[in-house]
Amino acid sequence: MSDLIRTCGSCTLCCKLFPVPDLGKPAGTWCRHIAQGRGCGIHATRPDLCRAFWCQWIENPDLGPEWKPEKAKFVLSIYPGSQSLAVTVDPAYPASWRGDAYLPSLRRWARAAMEDKEFVIVFVGDDATIILPEGEKPLGRLGPGDKIVGLRRGNAFDVAVRRA
Repeated sequence: MSDLIRTCGSCTLCCKLFPVPDLGKPAGTWCRHIAQGRGCGIHATRPDLCRAFWCQWIENPDLGPEWKPEKAKFVLSIYPGSQSLAVTVDPAYPASWRGDAYLPSLRRWARAAMEDKEFVIVFVGDDATIILPEGEKPLGRLGPGDKIVGLRRGNAFDVAVRRA
């Protein structure tokens, strides 16, 4: 474990990918308060949703520089209400998570997560995909109250969605 203290620096990708209802900002569009390359123009008074967000690249010193969102073209975070890892991808780079620098680790993390009944979920726009240790499973759009259920058959993992 490193004593490295990271900051966002020039990275502002979370300010594009996530919705912020208090600001009327939909997912996939740049926040009107962003100063590109410099950060949030209302950082001191930003909404609680923004304050509560934790980028895993900032939080996890074991992630190398290739995982910084502005380089990876996706943001790692914890999926709300779970311990599952969310990979929220910039729709301009929909296959970025499949790169050789990322997919082997995502698959390894998926196996460990599934052992704990959690998941690695990739979001590209409204489409969700579960990363499985040996593949992926497209889930489509996840709605409020939908529940992802892990299934295990011997050594193989699968998932299903229980729609609300």
